[in-house]
Amino acid sequence: MRNVVVVNNITLDGVMQSPAAKDEDPRGGFQHGGWAAPYNDDVKGREMGKGMAREGVMLFGKRTYEHFYKVWHGRTDNPFSPVLDNGRKYVASTTLKEPLAWKNSTLLRGDVPSAVAELKRQDEGDIVILGSGVLIRSLAARDLIDRYVLLVHPLILGSGQRLFDDKSALATFDLESSVPTTKGVIIATYQRKRS
Repeated sequence: MRNVVVVNNITLDGVMQSPAAKDEDPRGGFQHGGWAAPYNDDVKGREMGKGMAREGVMLFGKRTYEHFYKVWHGRTDNPFSPVLDNGRKYVASTTLKEPLAWKNSTLLRGDVPSAVAELKRQDEGDIVILGSGVLIRSLAARDLIDRYVLLVHPLILGSGQRLFDDKSALATFDLESSVPTTKGVIIATYQRKRS
């Protein structure tokens, strides 16, 4: 059975909104876009590269899918674009229609948590979610997340979309690994305890 793995930048107060760019996600009047960029270093890049090298598929919410396509599609100046361009991608959306713009992309139809539960039963590597807070929260409410790789940044924003909300199912995790970066980010990997 596959694992559903969340990989996300978060602040100490759990904000995940718009880490990469000022205009990435201004919903709700969010003013702090691009907060993660000052914390990039070689350690962070290397650890994220390891994750991109693993076999599996990607799962996106509509907003993140469209943003990643705009930013990463077809670029040749980084090691991530070929993985994103060529990898299998599933997209949760009620408004997008097929065919999707990015090759190897499939729209999930119907109840997304049920569709993800079905994908988990397949045996083709992990299902990795990047960004996609609304999607993550819907899957956490159904206890479908198996692992979190959280890049915890040493700052508090005080506002913004948070990774966890009050609808998440009770879940306990083991710390698999933690890697500190030179800029104070802790890359922590937590594996779900299942009885």
